[in-house]
Amino acid sequence: MSTTRPRMRRIPLNAAAVVTVVLCLFPVYWMVATAFTPARDIQSDTPRLVPRTWTLDHFRTAVGADGFGLFWRNSLLVTLSAVLLSLVVALGSAYAVARMRWKGRRQFMLMVFIAQMAPWESLIIPVYIISRDTGMLDRLPTLTLVYFMMTLPFTVIVLRGFIGTIPPELEESAQVDGCTRPGAFRHIAFPLLAPGLMATSLFGYITAWNEFAYANFLIIKQQDSRTLPVWLSSFQNVFGTDWGATMAASTLFAAPALVVFLLLQRHVTSGFASGAVKG
Repeated sequence: MSTTRPRMRRIPLNAAAVVTVVLCLFPVYWMVATAFTPARDIQSDTPRLVPRTWTLDHFRTAVGADGFGLFWRNSLLVTLSAVLLSLVVALGSAYAVARMRWKGRRQFMLMVFIAQMAPWESLIIPVYIISRDTGMLDRLPTLTLVYFMMTLPFTVIVLRGFIGTIPPELEESAQVDGCTRPGAFRHIAFPLLAPGLMATSLFGYITAWNEFAYANFLIIKQQDSRTLPVWLSSFQNVFGTDWGATMAASTLFAAPALVVFLLLQRHVTSGFASGAVKG
């Protein structure tokens, strides 16, 4: 009797969790299923959850579209550059805040929190004006810098909390044995930061990979500098009502983020949890 009541209480929670998962995953499933559905069945009067027959024609159409390889390379280059730059800068900033005592440290973190809370959509016009006046429009380095600024505050906050969970005595003991402070950090603290680095890398990757507004406003004339989200938005105009090709392109666009998440999922939960322990 005592074990039955807790199980009965968990039923509504489990049911709500199942409904939430279904609602979140169904659009993704429908996108993938449509990508494999033959064109004659996509706009059928009686759509089916599972395609009767499967085809790869839509993926061939998407991969063979003009600019697919070029825009894929642009997105990958901009995303990886922004993530790496953000990790390098944020790691130094987070270490300085978590380990050192200096005047203005609290004010610095307050500014970082404010930057994280600011809606980046409201800064499109100022960023556009600055890019135009400095001759940085239609350039991939401009997008890299924008994505770097978007991901930097979050990365600093998480890594700062994560470094705070590592006992400073570990580095101090290494210094007693003859290590310099940078050497102690590199050999002792840095290996323990792997989960935090993985978690922040995933956040930065997904943010930069999926970003559309800045890529659409800052890359205007130079079409060869566009990224996959912008290319995907014009995909329907190129192929008219070819929803199969559009869904295939969307699936190919979402696949890298999914692969990265599956590779890093072991570290994501522990990284976010550890980064939120100390403030």
